[in-house]
Amino acid sequence: MSTPEERLRELGLEVPEVVAPLASYMPTARTGSLVYTAGQLPMVKGELPVTGKVGAEVTAEQAFELARICALNAIAAIKAEVGDLAKVKRIVKVVGFVASAPDFYGQPQVLNGASDLLGEVFGDAGRHARSAVGVGVLPRNAPVEVEVIAEVA
Repeated sequence: MSTPEERLRELGLEVPEVVAPLASYMPTARTGSLVYTAGQLPMVKGELPVTGKVGAEVTAEQAFELARICALNAIAAIKAEVGDLAKVKRIVKVVGFVASAPDFYGQPQVLNGASDLLGEVFGDAGRHARSAVGVGVLPRNAPVEVEVIAEVA
């Protein structure tokens, strides 16, 4: 069985640098065996590739891919906290926020981008509880934001 980092490489991905906090918070907080990530925006090399509301300026398909980037950034934050992704026993919960046009109702499908990536990287340990929430606006006009809670060894 391959490790989470090997599975990332198989997907053509690598763990990025941890996104620097945009305000007064830490990228992760650990208590006991749980690691909570701060909300992760779909930042790529310090920039948002797309901005706006899903269902208006951003398509659901674009938002799905952005949710994958959010999850990858959460993986980076978890790795920085624990040192080795093989220490992740399971992903417990994902909370996702989708900046939504008033008539957009596909938040769960958008957040599947994050959930699917976590499943691909962590296998059965990547299956999790989840909330998908539509909101009016997110920091920096990001279309998607994702938080992850992971149980670690």
